[in-house]
Amino acid sequence: MSSEIRTFKIRDAAIDEDELALAEFLRTVEVSRIETAFADGAWHILVMYEELRKREETAQIQSAIVAALNGWRAQTATSLDLDREAIMSSSAVQEIARYAPTTEIELSVVGSALGIDTSVHGAAIVHVVRQTLEDLTS
Repeated sequence: MSSEIRTFKIRDAAIDEDELALAEFLRTVEVSRIETAFADGAWHILVMYEELRKREETAQIQSAIVAALNGWRAQTATSLDLDREAIMSSSAVQEIARYAPTTEIELSVVGSALGIDTSVHGAAIVHVVRQTLEDLTS
């Protein structure tokens, strides 16, 4: 997830008001970096942050994809009389959920980075990811 940037001024003439606005903002974000400088009678504050709401939404999406992939993996393993890990490792499930590939090309890129072959079950994996995303947005 990418960081966003917002700037604030703490003016000598309105310290309480400006500090309150900054404090209210900081309660709603995950701060990755703060830079400050004093110029023209005010503190200038640059805040690099991630919105907590977006982070929570991302975590919920990833969790739903992991659950769906685990369900598919268990069902596939049972039908092929294999162990779930033989179908796809748990770490691969986590990474696929993180990137949420919706095409086999995207999945092959993720698979290459993980060192796994996605050619056998690629279409099914992409279908599970797509369906999960559709279910979450409907």
